[in-house]
Amino acid sequence: MVSVIRHWFQRTFADPEAVLLCVLLFLGFTLLLVFGSMLTPVLASVVIAYFLEWWVTVLQRFKLQRLPAVLVAYLGFLGFFLAGFLLLLPRLWKQLSNLFEELPAMALKVQTAISALTQQFPGYFSDEQLASLMRSIMEDARSFGKVAVSVSLTSIPGLITWMVYLVLVPLLVFFMLKDRQKITSWLISFLPQKRKMLTQVWVEVNGQIANYVRGKVTEIVILGLATYMAFLYFDLRYAVLLASLVGLSALIPYIGSVVVTIPVILVAYLQWGWSSDFQYLLTVYAIIQILDGNLLVPLLFSEAVNLHPVAIIVATLLFGGIWGFWGIFFAIPLATIVKAVLNAWPHARVKDKLKRIKRGSAP
Repeated sequence: MVSVIRHWFQRTFADPEAVLLCVLLFLGFTLLLVFGSMLTPVLASVVIAYFLEWWVTVLQRFKLQRLPAVLVAYLGFLGFFLAGFLLLLPRLWKQLSNLFEELPAMALKVQTAISALTQQFPGYFSDEQLASLMRSIMEDARSFGKVAVSVSLTSIPGLITWMVYLVLVPLLVFFMLKDRQKITSWLISFLPQKRKMLTQVWVEVNGQIANYVRGKVTEIVILGLATYMAFLYFDLRYAVLLASLVGLSALIPYIGSVVVTIPVILVAYLQWGWSSDFQYLLTVYAIIQILDGNLLVPLLFSEAVNLHPVAIIVATLLFGGIWGFWGIFFAIPLATIVKAVLNAWPHARVKDKLKRIKRGSAP
Protein backbone atom coordinates (compact mmCIF):
# COMPACT_ATOMS: atom_id res chain seq x y z
CA MET A 1 0.00 0.00 0.00
CA VAL A 2 2.81 2.39 0.91
CA SER A 3 4.59 1.65 -2.36
CA VAL A 4 1.41 2.32 -4.33
CA ILE A 5 0.95 5.69 -2.61
CA ARG A 6 4.63 6.57 -3.14
CA HIS A 7 4.43 5.63 -6.81
CA TRP A 8 1.28 7.73 -7.25
CA PHE A 9 2.88 10.68 -5.49
CA GLN A 10 6.03 10.48 -7.65
CA ARG A 11 3.97 10.12 -10.80
CA THR A 12 1.65 13.03 -9.91
CA PHE A 13 4.08 15.56 -8.43
CA ALA A 14 7.31 14.80 -10.26
CA ASP A 15 7.06 18.09 -12.18
CA PRO A 16 7.90 21.22 -10.08
CA GLU A 17 5.43 23.26 -12.14
CA ALA A 18 2.63 20.91 -11.07
CA VAL A 19 3.58 21.47 -7.42
CA LEU A 20 3.58 25.24 -7.98
CA LEU A 21 0.15 25.06 -9.57
CA CYS A 22 -1.24 23.01 -6.67
CA VAL A 23 0.16 25.48 -4.13
CA LEU A 24 -1.31 28.48 -5.94
CA LEU A 25 -4.72 26.78 -6.27
CA PHE A 26 -4.70 25.87 -2.59
CA LEU A 27 -3.78 29.42 -1.57
CA GLY A 28 -6.41 30.91 -3.87
CA PHE A 29 -9.22 28.67 -2.65
CA THR A 30 -8.22 29.19 0.98
CA LEU A 31 -8.13 32.96 0.51
CA LEU A 32 -11.63 32.96 -0.95
CA LEU A 33 -12.95 30.59 1.70
CA VAL A 34 -11.56 32.58 4.65
CA PHE A 35 -11.81 36.15 3.36
CA GLY A 36 -14.57 35.78 0.76
CA SER A 37 -17.08 38.01 2.57
CA MET A 38 -14.46 40.74 3.08
CA LEU A 39 -13.44 40.59 -0.58
CA THR A 40 -16.99 41.00 -1.90
CA PRO A 41 -16.29 44.47 -3.42
CA VAL A 42 -13.15 43.11 -5.08
CA LEU A 43 -14.98 40.13 -6.57
CA ALA A 44 -17.79 42.36 -7.83
CA SER A 45 -15.22 44.73 -9.34
CA VAL A 46 -13.42 41.85 -11.06
CA VAL A 47 -16.70 40.71 -12.66
CA ILE A 48 -17.53 44.21 -13.89
CA ALA A 49 -13.97 44.79 -15.10
CA TYR A 50 -14.04 41.56 -17.10
CA PHE A 51 -17.31 42.66 -18.69
CA LEU A 52 -16.09 46.17 -19.51
CA GLU A 53 -12.75 44.93 -20.82
CA TRP A 54 -14.54 43.55 -23.87
CA TRP A 55 -16.00 46.99 -24.62
CA VAL A 56 -12.57 48.57 -24.15
CA THR A 57 -11.14 46.10 -26.65
CA VAL A 58 -13.90 46.90 -29.15
CA LEU A 59 -13.27 50.64 -28.80
CA GLN A 60 -9.53 50.13 -29.28
CA ARG A 61 -10.24 48.42 -32.59
CA PHE A 62 -11.57 51.79 -33.77
CA LYS A 63 -8.10 53.33 -33.23
CA LEU A 64 -8.97 54.68 -29.78
CA GLN A 65 -6.18 54.75 -27.21
CA ARG A 66 -6.40 52.66 -24.04
CA LEU A 67 -7.22 55.48 -21.59
CA PRO A 68 -9.95 57.15 -23.70
CA ALA A 69 -11.47 53.72 -24.39
CA VAL A 70 -11.47 52.95 -20.66
CA LEU A 71 -13.13 56.29 -19.91
CA VAL A 72 -15.86 55.77 -22.50
CA ALA A 73 -16.65 52.23 -21.32
CA TYR A 74 -16.46 53.26 -17.67
CA LEU A 75 -18.74 56.30 -18.07
CA GLY A 76 -21.22 54.15 -19.98
CA PHE A 77 -21.21 51.64 -17.13
CA LEU A 78 -21.75 54.40 -14.55
CA GLY A 79 -24.66 55.81 -16.54
CA PHE A 80 -26.30 52.40 -16.86
CA PHE A 81 -25.69 51.65 -13.18
CA LEU A 82 -27.14 54.97 -11.97
CA ALA A 83 -30.17 54.60 -14.23
CA GLY A 84 -30.85 51.14 -12.85
CA PHE A 85 -30.28 52.29 -9.27
CA LEU A 86 -32.57 55.33 -9.55
CA LEU A 87 -35.29 53.82 -11.76
CA LEU A 88 -35.34 50.09 -11.11
CA LEU A 89 -34.54 49.80 -7.41
CA PRO A 90 -37.45 51.95 -6.11
CA ARG A 91 -39.95 49.98 -8.20
CA LEU A 92 -38.49 46.68 -7.01
CA TRP A 93 -38.75 47.77 -3.38
CA LYS A 94 -42.33 48.98 -3.84
CA GLN A 95 -43.48 45.76 -5.49
CA LEU A 96 -41.70 43.67 -2.89
CA SER A 97 -43.42 45.60 -0.09
CA ASN A 98 -46.81 45.17 -1.78
CA LEU A 99 -46.14 41.45 -2.13
CA PHE A 100 -45.46 41.10 1.60
CA GLU A 101 -48.66 42.96 2.40
CA GLU A 102 -50.77 40.78 0.14
CA LEU A 103 -49.34 37.43 1.19
CA PRO A 104 -52.24 36.64 3.59
CA ALA A 105 -54.83 37.40 0.89
CA MET A 106 -52.90 35.24 -1.55
CA ALA A 107 -52.84 32.41 0.98
CA LEU A 108 -56.63 32.60 1.27
CA LYS A 109 -56.97 32.41 -2.52
CA VAL A 110 -54.70 29.37 -2.55
CA GLN A 111 -56.87 27.82 0.16
CA THR A 112 -60.01 28.42 -1.92
CA ALA A 113 -58.39 26.88 -4.98
CA ILE A 114 -57.25 23.82 -3.03
CA SER A 115 -60.71 23.46 -1.48
CA ALA A 116 -62.15 23.36 -4.98
CA LEU A 117 -59.68 20.60 -5.85
CA THR A 118 -60.76 18.56 -2.82
CA GLN A 119 -64.36 18.80 -3.96
CA GLN A 120 -63.51 17.75 -7.52
CA PHE A 121 -61.14 14.96 -6.47
CA PRO A 122 -62.26 13.79 -3.02
CA GLY A 123 -60.31 10.55 -3.33
CA TYR A 124 -56.98 12.33 -3.64
CA PHE A 125 -57.28 15.11 -1.05
CA SER A 126 -58.67 14.88 2.48
CA ASP A 127 -59.76 17.66 4.82
CA GLU A 128 -56.91 16.87 7.18
CA GLN A 129 -54.34 17.17 4.39
CA LEU A 130 -55.90 20.47 3.31
CA ALA A 131 -55.81 21.83 6.87
CA SER A 132 -52.18 20.78 7.32
CA LEU A 133 -51.18 22.34 4.01
CA MET A 134 -52.93 25.61 4.81
CA ARG A 135 -51.33 25.80 8.24
CA SER A 136 -47.94 25.40 6.58
CA ILE A 137 -48.74 28.10 4.01
CA MET A 138 -49.97 30.55 6.66
CA GLU A 139 -46.91 29.93 8.83
CA ASP A 140 -44.66 30.58 5.83
CA ALA A 141 -46.56 33.78 5.06
CA ARG A 142 -46.19 34.99 8.66
CA SER A 143 -42.49 34.10 8.63
CA PHE A 144 -42.02 36.14 5.44
CA GLY A 145 -43.69 39.06 7.17
CA LYS A 146 -41.44 38.69 10.21
CA VAL A 147 -38.38 38.59 7.96
CA ALA A 148 -39.51 41.76 6.19
CA VAL A 149 -40.03 43.56 9.51
CA SER A 150 -36.70 42.37 10.93
CA VAL A 151 -34.89 43.42 7.77
CA SER A 152 -36.45 46.86 7.91
CA LEU A 153 -35.49 47.27 11.59
CA THR A 154 -31.92 45.96 11.30
CA SER A 155 -31.01 47.19 7.86
CA ILE A 156 -29.16 50.36 8.89
CA PRO A 157 -25.71 48.69 9.23
CA GLY A 158 -26.34 46.83 5.99
CA LEU A 159 -27.29 50.05 4.23
CA ILE A 160 -24.09 51.71 5.43
CA THR A 161 -22.09 48.75 4.12
CA TRP A 162 -23.83 48.95 0.75
CA MET A 163 -23.18 52.69 0.57
CA VAL A 164 -19.47 51.99 1.12
CA TYR A 165 -19.60 49.33 -1.61
CA LEU A 166 -21.27 51.79 -3.98
CA VAL A 167 -18.22 54.01 -3.62
CA LEU A 168 -15.54 51.32 -3.55
CA VAL A 169 -16.70 49.19 -6.48
CA PRO A 170 -16.68 51.95 -9.14
CA LEU A 171 -13.22 53.07 -7.97
CA LEU A 172 -11.86 49.52 -8.07
CA VAL A 173 -13.35 48.92 -11.52
CA PHE A 174 -11.75 52.08 -12.91
CA PHE A 175 -8.27 51.28 -11.61
CA MET A 176 -8.54 47.63 -12.67
CA LEU A 177 -9.29 48.77 -16.22
CA LYS A 178 -6.81 51.66 -16.28
CA ASP A 179 -3.87 49.81 -14.68
CA ARG A 180 -4.60 46.30 -15.86
CA GLN A 181 -1.10 45.79 -17.26
CA LYS A 182 0.58 47.15 -14.13
CA ILE A 183 -1.50 44.94 -11.82
CA THR A 184 -0.87 41.87 -13.97
CA SER A 185 2.88 42.53 -14.16
CA TRP A 186 3.05 43.03 -10.39
CA LEU A 187 1.33 39.70 -9.74
CA ILE A 188 3.53 37.89 -12.27
CA SER A 189 6.67 39.27 -10.60
CA PHE A 190 6.05 36.94 -7.63
CA LEU A 191 6.08 33.84 -9.83
CA PRO A 192 9.15 31.91 -10.96
CA GLN A 193 10.50 32.34 -14.47
CA LYS A 194 9.69 28.78 -15.46
CA ARG A 195 5.89 28.65 -15.49
CA LYS A 196 4.86 27.13 -18.81
CA MET A 197 2.15 24.95 -17.29
CA LEU A 198 0.78 27.78 -15.17
CA THR A 199 0.71 30.08 -18.21
CA GLN A 200 -1.19 27.47 -20.21
CA VAL A 201 -3.82 27.14 -17.49
CA TRP A 202 -4.09 30.92 -17.04
CA VAL A 203 -4.52 31.65 -20.75
CA GLU A 204 -7.34 29.10 -21.03
CA VAL A 205 -9.07 30.10 -17.79
CA ASN A 206 -8.72 33.85 -18.38
CA GLY A 207 -10.36 33.58 -21.79
CA GLN A 208 -13.15 31.39 -20.47
CA ILE A 209 -13.87 33.65 -17.49
CA ALA A 210 -14.04 36.68 -19.79
CA ASN A 211 -16.42 34.86 -22.16
CA TYR A 212 -18.52 33.60 -19.27
CA VAL A 213 -18.88 36.95 -17.47
CA ARG A 214 -19.65 38.81 -20.69
CA GLY A 215 -22.14 36.19 -21.82
CA LYS A 216 -23.79 35.79 -18.41
CA VAL A 217 -24.33 39.53 -17.87
CA THR A 218 -25.71 39.86 -21.40
CA GLU A 219 -28.03 36.89 -20.87
CA ILE A 220 -29.36 38.31 -17.59
CA VAL A 221 -30.14 41.68 -19.21
CA ILE A 222 -31.73 40.25 -22.36
CA LEU A 223 -33.74 37.61 -20.50
CA GLY A 224 -34.94 40.10 -17.90
CA LEU A 225 -35.94 42.72 -20.49
CA ALA A 226 -37.73 40.21 -22.74
CA THR A 227 -39.64 38.77 -19.79
CA TYR A 228 -40.53 42.23 -18.50
CA MET A 229 -41.91 43.25 -21.91
CA ALA A 230 -44.06 40.13 -21.98
CA PHE A 231 -45.31 40.67 -18.41
CA LEU A 232 -45.97 44.34 -19.14
CA TYR A 233 -47.98 43.47 -22.27
CA PHE A 234 -50.21 41.11 -20.29
CA ASP A 235 -50.35 43.57 -17.37
CA LEU A 236 -49.10 40.98 -14.90
CA ARG A 237 -48.78 42.18 -11.32
CA TYR A 238 -45.27 42.50 -9.88
CA ALA A 239 -43.87 42.55 -13.43
CA VAL A 240 -40.60 44.27 -12.49
CA LEU A 241 -39.98 41.98 -9.53
CA LEU A 242 -40.78 38.78 -11.39
CA ALA A 243 -38.82 39.80 -14.50
CA SER A 244 -35.80 40.61 -12.32
CA LEU A 245 -36.05 37.17 -10.71
CA VAL A 246 -36.28 35.54 -14.14
CA GLY A 247 -33.20 37.42 -15.31
CA LEU A 248 -31.21 36.54 -12.19
CA SER A 249 -32.30 32.91 -12.50
CA ALA A 250 -29.79 32.63 -15.35
CA LEU A 251 -27.07 32.62 -12.67
CA ILE A 252 -28.09 29.09 -11.63
CA PRO A 253 -27.88 26.79 -14.67
CA TYR A 254 -30.88 24.51 -15.26
CA ILE A 255 -32.18 24.83 -11.69
CA GLY A 256 -32.82 28.59 -11.66
CA SER A 257 -35.31 28.62 -14.54
CA VAL A 258 -37.33 25.83 -12.92
CA VAL A 259 -37.44 27.46 -9.48
CA VAL A 260 -38.37 30.95 -10.73
CA THR A 261 -41.22 29.56 -12.83
CA ILE A 262 -43.16 28.67 -9.66
CA PRO A 263 -43.81 32.27 -8.49
CA VAL A 264 -44.59 33.33 -12.06
CA ILE A 265 -47.28 30.64 -12.36
CA LEU A 266 -48.61 31.35 -8.86
CA VAL A 267 -48.94 35.13 -9.35
CA ALA A 268 -50.51 34.70 -12.79
CA TYR A 269 -53.00 32.12 -11.53
CA LEU A 270 -54.00 34.23 -8.53
CA GLN A 271 -54.53 37.21 -10.83
CA TRP A 272 -56.50 35.55 -13.64
CA GLY A 273 -57.35 32.02 -12.61
CA TRP A 274 -57.47 29.35 -15.31
CA SER A 275 -58.29 31.86 -18.06
CA SER A 276 -57.06 32.59 -21.56
CA ASP A 277 -54.74 35.36 -20.27
CA PHE A 278 -53.12 32.86 -17.91
CA GLN A 279 -52.60 30.35 -20.71
CA TYR A 280 -51.31 32.95 -23.18
CA LEU A 281 -48.85 34.33 -20.63
CA LEU A 282 -47.47 30.89 -19.81
CA THR A 283 -47.13 30.14 -23.53
CA VAL A 284 -45.14 33.32 -24.16
CA TYR A 285 -43.06 32.70 -21.03
CA ALA A 286 -42.29 29.15 -22.17
CA ILE A 287 -41.25 30.45 -25.60
CA ILE A 288 -38.86 32.94 -23.97
CA GLN A 289 -37.31 30.19 -21.87
CA ILE A 290 -36.95 27.90 -24.90
CA LEU A 291 -35.32 30.66 -26.96
CA ASP A 292 -32.98 31.44 -24.07
CA GLY A 293 -31.84 27.84 -23.68
CA ASN A 294 -31.66 26.91 -27.36
CA LEU A 295 -30.72 30.15 -29.12
CA LEU A 296 -29.40 32.85 -26.78
CA VAL A 297 -27.15 30.68 -24.61
CA PRO A 298 -25.44 28.89 -27.56
CA LEU A 299 -24.81 32.28 -29.21
CA LEU A 300 -23.40 33.93 -26.10
CA PHE A 301 -21.37 30.97 -24.88
CA SER A 302 -20.19 29.61 -28.22
CA GLU A 303 -16.56 30.11 -27.13
CA ALA A 304 -17.06 28.60 -23.67
CA VAL A 305 -15.65 25.28 -22.58
CA ASN A 306 -17.92 22.37 -23.34
CA LEU A 307 -18.85 21.12 -19.88
CA HIS A 308 -21.29 18.29 -19.33
CA PRO A 309 -24.60 19.33 -17.67
CA VAL A 310 -23.88 16.97 -14.77
CA ALA A 311 -20.52 18.69 -14.19
CA ILE A 312 -22.21 22.11 -14.27
CA ILE A 313 -24.90 21.09 -11.76
CA VAL A 314 -22.36 19.47 -9.43
CA ALA A 315 -20.11 22.54 -9.63
CA THR A 316 -23.06 24.83 -8.88
CA LEU A 317 -24.09 22.81 -5.83
CA LEU A 318 -20.53 22.37 -4.56
CA PHE A 319 -19.17 25.88 -4.99
CA GLY A 320 -22.51 27.47 -4.10
CA GLY A 321 -22.47 25.57 -0.82
CA ILE A 322 -18.94 26.77 -0.10
CA TRP A 323 -19.07 30.42 -1.22
CA GLY A 324 -22.78 31.20 -1.55
CA PHE A 325 -23.70 33.67 -4.30
CA TRP A 326 -20.19 34.04 -5.69
CA GLY A 327 -19.78 30.28 -5.73
CA ILE A 328 -22.93 29.99 -7.83
CA PHE A 329 -21.88 32.81 -10.16
CA PHE A 330 -18.38 31.45 -10.69
CA ALA A 331 -19.39 27.76 -10.68
CA ILE A 332 -18.75 27.32 -14.39
CA PRO A 333 -15.42 29.25 -14.40
CA LEU A 334 -14.28 27.28 -11.35
CA ALA A 335 -15.22 24.04 -13.08
CA THR A 336 -13.31 25.37 -16.08
CA ILE A 337 -10.24 25.84 -13.87
CA VAL A 338 -10.46 22.21 -12.77
CA LYS A 339 -10.77 21.08 -16.38
CA ALA A 340 -7.91 23.32 -17.51
CA VAL A 341 -5.66 21.94 -14.76
CA LEU A 342 -6.50 18.37 -15.74
CA ASN A 343 -5.81 19.16 -19.40
CA ALA A 344 -2.50 20.86 -18.63
CA TRP A 345 -1.33 18.32 -16.06
CA PRO A 346 1.93 16.84 -17.36
CA HIS A 347 0.87 13.18 -17.37
CA ALA A 348 2.75 12.32 -20.52
CA ARG A 349 5.90 14.22 -19.51
CA VAL A 350 5.94 12.63 -16.07
CA LYS A 351 5.56 9.15 -17.52
CA ASP A 352 8.39 9.75 -19.99
CA LYS A 353 10.59 11.11 -17.22
CA LEU A 354 9.94 8.10 -15.02
CA LYS A 355 10.70 5.76 -17.91
CA ARG A 356 14.02 7.52 -18.54
CA ILE A 357 14.89 7.28 -14.83
CA LYS A 358 14.12 3.57 -14.79
CA ARG A 359 16.17 2.98 -17.95
CA GLY A 360 19.10 4.90 -16.49
CA SER A 361 19.03 2.87 -13.27
CA ALA A 362 18.64 -0.47 -15.05
CA PRO A 363 21.77 -2.64 -15.11
